[in-house]
Amino acid sequence: MIPVNEPLLDGNEKRYLQECIDTGWISSEGPFVERFETAMAERVGRRYAVAVANGTAALELALAALGLEPGDMVVVPTFTIISCAAAVVRNGCVPLFVDADPRTWNMDLDRLAELLADEIDRKGNRRLKAIMAVHVYGLPVEMAPVLALADRYGLKVVEDAAEMHGQTCGGKPCGGFGALSIFSFYPNKLVTTGEGGMVLTDDPPLAERCRSLRNLCFQPERRFVHEELGYNYRISNLQAAVGVAQLERLDRFIERKRAMGRRYTALLEGCPGVQLPLASTPYADNIYWVYGVVLSDEVAGDAAAMMKRLAGRGIGTRPFFWPLHEQPVLLRMGLSSRDEGRFPVAERLARRGFYLPSGVALREEQVDEVATTLLEECRGMDARHGGGGRS
Repeated sequence: MIPVNEPLLDGNEKRYLQECIDTGWISSEGPFVERFETAMAERVGRRYAVAVANGTAALELALAALGLEPGDMVVVPTFTIISCAAAVVRNGCVPLFVDADPRTWNMDLDRLAELLADEIDRKGNRRLKAIMAVHVYGLPVEMAPVLALADRYGLKVVEDAAEMHGQTCGGKPCGGFGALSIFSFYPNKLVTTGEGGMVLTDDPPLAERCRSLRNLCFQPERRFVHEELGYNYRISNLQAAVGVAQLERLDRFIERKRAMGRRYTALLEGCPGVQLPLASTPYADNIYWVYGVVLSDEVAGDAAAMMKRLAGRGIGTRPFFWPLHEQPVLLRMGLSSRDEGRFPVAERLARRGFYLPSGVALREEQVDEVATTLLEECRGMDARHGGGGRS
């Protein structure tokens, strides 16, 4: 089976881990934590970085640091991972969903503008406080319009750059936008620590707030007397050591990802019934964190059926995100609804989209095998069902 992802750990990872073991610094107090934070902050042009246990924890801390009140509302793209909605809900807030753009798969900015105008201009909604801008799969959200809308309506922006290590938007590093930004270091990310995340900001009080919340809200003078409840969201020195080693080779990883994406596109161009990812937009070139494809409506069956066929031929895949507005847990909580026709793009992406093996360890011959297999399956299906063509 060609795995959907496999990290590369052949740099200084072993050396730095050995250093942790030799010195005995394995907890969150070790020096690699600060070293990792400093390196990430410098990479994205931020003043402060706070390393945490995972990307979900980073989102929760970012929203908590904003001081939102219970019942406040946060705009979130519906086409993203559940962590985004979970962070909103766990802070006592309410998510408002926006559909996806059919080409970039990110939040549709026209729909965002319409939502804000409706909620604030027409309804006078004073509980709407923030926008979570989530970059999806390889192309970022165009941040300039998001920031302009946020400024117009007095909203805070949290940038979810979990998948965008090394990516830029309008020439500025992703992770450098908004009041706060976050990264994830899960094994399928370009920089991995196994599990891990980070919150970044340019605001000193927000940075200090995140550090306090990360560490159980211990007080400097009276450590075990607590004025509020924080979290144990610390990252270990061992994890940070791996992160430092990974970050040293981020540019190499980006080159591998983009070469993989170009090769897939060249091999799959003209594949019947398949929408390939955009190579670029006016504000960013695709980094191909993953290589996603979307089956056209003419293709019989859905993404799950195609993934099953590919698995039978030794090709690992993964489905696209399932829309937040359709998540059973949010429906049961009354935080969403299945109103027909409100989010057609996200619903179609979830049912027709999946991504191919895309890890930094993927070899060229494996890319060729995956592409050839997908082509054969699509052409065979096209022949059986009377044509179709690329969407």
